[in-house]
Amino acid sequence: MKTVSVVIPARNAAGSIPACLRAVLAQENIEQELEIILVDDGSTDKTEELAESLGVRVIRQANAGPAAARNAGARQARGEIIAFTDADCAPVSDWLQHLTTPFSSSEIVAAKGAYRTDQRSLVARFVQQEYESKYARLAQQRFIDFIDTYSAAYRREVFLENGGFDTAFPVPSVEDQEFSFRLARKGYRMVFAPQAIVFHQHDQNWVEYVKRKYNIGYWKAFMLRWLPEKFLSDSHTPTSLRWQIGLLGTVVILALLGFIWPLGGWIALGSLVLFYLSGLPLFQQIYRNDRGVLWMAPILLILRAFALGAGLLAGFVLPARRKAQPHAGLSFWGRGIKRLVDILVALPGLVFSAPLVAIAALAIKLDSRGAVFFVQERAGEFGKPFRVVKLRTMVVGAEQRVDEVLGANKLNGPVYKIADDPRVTRVGRFLRRSSLDELPQFWNVLRGEMSLVGPRPEETWVVEQYNDDQRQRLAAKPGLTGPMQVAGRGELDMEARLALEIDYIKNYSLLKDLGILLKTIPAVLSGKGAL
Repeated sequence: MKTVSVVIPARNAAGSIPACLRAVLAQENIEQELEIILVDDGSTDKTEELAESLGVRVIRQANAGPAAARNAGARQARGEIIAFTDADCAPVSDWLQHLTTPFSSSEIVAAKGAYRTDQRSLVARFVQQEYESKYARLAQQRFIDFIDTYSAAYRREVFLENGGFDTAFPVPSVEDQEFSFRLARKGYRMVFAPQAIVFHQHDQNWVEYVKRKYNIGYWKAFMLRWLPEKFLSDSHTPTSLRWQIGLLGTVVILALLGFIWPLGGWIALGSLVLFYLSGLPLFQQIYRNDRGVLWMAPILLILRAFALGAGLLAGFVLPARRKAQPHAGLSFWGRGIKRLVDILVALPGLVFSAPLVAIAALAIKLDSRGAVFFVQERAGEFGKPFRVVKLRTMVVGAEQRVDEVLGANKLNGPVYKIADDPRVTRVGRFLRRSSLDELPQFWNVLRGEMSLVGPRPEETWVVEQYNDDQRQRLAAKPGLTGPMQVAGRGELDMEARLALEIDYIKNYSLLKDLGILLKTIPAVLSGKGAL
């Protein structure tokens, strides 16, 4: 029988750990053998004794923080699936059943559950409504990129291969977010399991609330240094919250300037109005679900934005002096400049290539039956599928005939190059050699699905065969050209392609992009290695 391991980090949790462990021990409808591990993170109270009295396995470590504690438990766990909850949580009886159900699909590597509370304080009830709004957002998405460890489960193999939680986070903060973002960068699939519920004691008053939000903001700034794309969006955080932080900052600055610049005061007032308008969806939800909290919500909305904003500012200005795990990918400014260049080149690229595309389209129609354009699903940035657009170079139904020609494949791995492929049309052979079939991809670049320079846009079935290390290539948008295209094109097997592309991502620079663009012209003109 397979085993599922529940790992619970705890420090001085004597007040809450008995209820937590009893709830875990009382789990129902579990098909796997259950292993429970409590990791005592240097407690000075009776946490360890209480856990042992309930028959739970205890691992002891000097105080190193919850990230290190969870990692220690995961390393010693026997389960194929590792579930996490916190010492101040009490899972419902079918929590583990719902949390592990998604793993029946082999593509799922992690799942996230939900909070509930039975507290009656206004602040705690507001916090619950915050979570409910985020859960509604998560429920609309097939896959997510944001997992909190109060109710979480991972495939142990994937968890350990990726180094677990980053111990650079010494306190409970965003170490769980960072890990799930890191997995999402590699295209791993994670899901929301809303019925995997744990009861929790939320912040009781506004002081606790502000302190927690400030702490989240501070450590989020630390994390954003190597995961800058999460500054703009993730599957959990409403876009309105980001706007509210910016709008409140605008209100404060312009209100101060209002003493010497009267118009600044009016703009500040307008920004405050926009601030509260952005909160209308949350206010409406609170009105429907817990009307008694509504009068306090406008105050807490201000405190939330202020605390998060202050924490982010402090984290950027006075960052924590801690070394994080190495991460591949582009910086915030690198991503911004790269996107700007993509737009500035792709737009005129579409315009100036239009006559060539029109001539090629006519030749394709005269040469063979079928559509002019070939549209196929490819794996984009972070493994997100998109539909790449190319000029058709093969006969209709070529994809269904691939088994006929695989015997002539010259490459190793799930890629192929076939000399004199009978499926390629006469016009298609010229288009491939000259790379004119790629011109419609300026459209994909303009849409933000591709970049001018990046890894090759690979088919999704190929990406599914990557090992964990090879998945690093998904940390960047695929490119119209890239390291593979200037270093052999179709002559490279899968391993060689991936090595080039991972090196490109790990050592990315705008200068490197410029060098690849300059090398693309002679590479295309030579026609060597054309697919």
